[in-house]
Amino acid sequence: MKNLFVTGYRAHELGIYNNKHEGIPYIQQAIRNRLIPLLEDGLEWIITPGQFGVDLWACETALSLKAQYPQLKCSIISAFSNPEEKWSDEKKIYYEDLLRNIDYYAAVSNQPYQGKWQFIARDDLLLRKTDGILLVYDEEMGEGSPKFIKQRALRKQSEDGYSVITISADEIQSIADEETETLFDDVQNFEFLESEQEPST
Repeated sequence: MKNLFVTGYRAHELGIYNNKHEGIPYIQQAIRNRLIPLLEDGLEWIITPGQFGVDLWACETALSLKAQYPQLKCSIISAFSNPEEKWSDEKKIYYEDLLRNIDYYAAVSNQPYQGKWQFIARDDLLLRKTDGILLVYDEEMGEGSPKFIKQRALRKQSEDGYSVITISADEIQSIADEETETLFDDVQNFEFLESEQEPST
C-alpha cells in the first residue's frame, strides 16, 4: 500500500471543541499504532480531507513520524476553497500551521461551499487515488459523518479489494486505560523510592 486515505469523526461529533482536549493524544496514538506497520511495509502518502477533527490530528501524527520514516508525505485535499473561513481564530492558526508543514494541499472545487456535491466529488477522488482507508469510526456511536465514507469504502472493497482499516472507541479507550495504568505505576514506584530514601529514626 502506497497511498492511504485517513479520516474519521469531526471534533464536535466527539464533543471536542479545542486542541487541548485530553482525548486527542489517545486518538493520535491509535492512529500512530496503525500507521507504523504500514510505513514499515512501504506506505508513502497519507491523504486527508482536512476537516477539524481526526483528519487534522492524523496530519499532526504523520508529521511527527517523518523523522523516523522520511519517505512519508502528508496531503490535505479539501472539498472546497477556504474550508477554515468560519472557524475560530485558534482553529485557523492551527490549520494554517499544518498547511505550512504538509507536503501538498489542494481543493477539489475552487469555489467556496456550494453543496453536498463538493463532498461527494472529494470522496470520489480520495477513494480513487488511494489503496486503502484508515477510518476512526465506532458502530456503537451510531450516526456520524464517517458512516457514509465507510459504506462507500466497503463497496469499493467488495469491488476491487480496497483495504478498509477501522479504529474503534474501544481501541482508543484501551490506549487511555493503559497510559493511566502506567502513570499510576510510575507514581507508586516514585513513592516507593522516596520511602526507601527516608532516613531511619
